[in-house]
Amino acid sequence: MSLMRINEQQWYRTAAKADGINLIDEPWIKPFYRCNIWHVQGRERGMVVDFGLGAIPLRQHVALLSQRDILAVASHTHFDHIGAAHEFDCCHVHRAEADILTSPDNARTLAAQFLSDDMFEALPPEPYCHERYRITAPQMVCPLEDGEILDLGNRQWEVIHTPGHSPGGIALWEAATQTLISGDLIYDGPLIEDLWHSDLTDYAASMRRLRELPVSTVHGGHFPSFSGQHLKQLIDDWLRQHDL
Repeated sequence: MSLMRINEQQWYRTAAKADGINLIDEPWIKPFYRCNIWHVQGRERGMVVDFGLGAIPLRQHVALLSQRDILAVASHTHFDHIGAAHEFDCCHVHRAEADILTSPDNARTLAAQFLSDDMFEALPPEPYCHERYRITAPQMVCPLEDGEILDLGNRQWEVIHTPGHSPGGIALWEAATQTLISGDLIYDGPLIEDLWHSDLTDYAASMRRLRELPVSTVHGGHFPSFSGQHLKQLIDDWLRQHDL
């Protein structure tokens, strides 16, 4: 049975979280595959972390992203996170994956492996089809380094390089609010650690690094947000299960 089609106006939804952070997501994609798009409003500019599938124009349909000056950051370069990255003048990504974002093919971004009806509760409107799905590269790709500070005016986010899920995975840490945007290294759901460029040794080192932070709230790349206490439990469980 073929899946129904959803109109563009219904494709995205937005929910306000604490500390001026908003969640944008695509509710017609199943939770396991549904990317969390995080928007943070600062005094001088906003920041958006990740961009979803890109099947429907993101900025055109999400009012929060209509402002001109937005710092665009990719937590990593898997297709479900970078589909709409090209809608921003410049997209920031860790240097280890800058080459993928500059030339995003369906194999390296995993679209060839995962994109199918199995991902969806309902499909984007026509003419979208899986076979013709391609990611458009941003006009400009700006490499990030570990320890770099992303300044929104009244808010500063530190880039933490978290390889493991992928070589250029990053988390963003705001010490003032003890908030962690963790990307796909860790979230409250089944983690993916066996992709073509995953590395368990790196994964364990990144987990241990995040465990040392005095985190209050975690906003992951998938599934609902959770507490810093739960973060430590998830990390401890993962390290024990993998004997690392």
